[in-house]
Amino acid sequence: MNTINADFRSDTVSRPSPAMREVMVKAPVGDDVFGDDPTVNALETWTAEFAGKEAALFCTSGTQSNLVALLAHCQRGDEYIVGQEAHTYKYEGGGAAVFGGIQPQPIEYSNDSTLDLNKVRSKIKPDDFHFARSRLLCLENTRSGDVLPMDYHSQAASLCSETGLALHLDGARLFNACVKQQVSLQDIAQHYDSVSLCISKGLGAPAGSILVGNAELIDQARRWRKMLGGGMRQAGIMAAACQYALENNISRLAEDHENALHLAKGLASLPGVNCDIARAQTNMVFMTLDDAAITNGLVARLADEGIAVLGGDVMRLVTHMDIDRSAVDRLISVCDAYLQGIGQH
Repeated sequence: MNTINADFRSDTVSRPSPAMREVMVKAPVGDDVFGDDPTVNALETWTAEFAGKEAALFCTSGTQSNLVALLAHCQRGDEYIVGQEAHTYKYEGGGAAVFGGIQPQPIEYSNDSTLDLNKVRSKIKPDDFHFARSRLLCLENTRSGDVLPMDYHSQAASLCSETGLALHLDGARLFNACVKQQVSLQDIAQHYDSVSLCISKGLGAPAGSILVGNAELIDQARRWRKMLGGGMRQAGIMAAACQYALENNISRLAEDHENALHLAKGLASLPGVNCDIARAQTNMVFMTLDDAAITNGLVARLADEGIAVLGGDVMRLVTHMDIDRSAVDRLISVCDAYLQGIGQH
């Protein structure tokens, strides 16, 4: 297997910097299940204040923080309304149904990654024992690199307030949206009853996600976290990495966005490559080729050059702190050389 020296598969592959590793080594720790880890306690207090919420809960992953949020919002036989391609619905193992007996009601996304709120309204069930109880609307920001419009948050919140739904945001890459739109976390989080914030993607922590919301919800989520095996002992080592990431790595996401745009423009200039530059809003680029065999060959050629990408009908390329401009230019160059070699030019 060739050594990977440029990994575009996801921002989850980002690695802790030497400075982050140093604070991890030095972090004061205790038993977090007993509530005695000072670094975890400080992270939860800081993040709750940063998001403008009453409380926060440190979780192992974004999947876990989303799941405990859904379980805290909903009871067995309840329903949550969600996007057809949403991470909470499609890519988290059906956990809400498995552990909570919560029924999903998926809706197709609009082209801008919003859910049409008229469609949401039409899917809310009447108060009738024949139906699951509509309890929660779950949104995602960013989704496939797309940033939700700022006015959409308040519109969704108004609908939920009117219809009695709670509102949860899967904010796995919410800080990318904040940087792109030049707004604060509170500017977005204020509209939601709960927000999941993943720290192990573009922010570079090795693990960790934080759920924020009101105190009662977080108490319920903490109970669910324990039942799901998420109680951690000397977790301050990981919490210290997340605290460092939140204090030092948010603004630098703009560099990832710039590199993604540069990548999209470079790929779009190559004959035989379909790449929508306008979709490169944050740190994701999507490209397609005219033939699956060409795609597979390109993935293999990139791997030979130490560049890791995911194949498929639509190739998703993700920039992050371990991808610099030279890595982007090298990927474009390898694509160009490969396509020339097979006569695409």
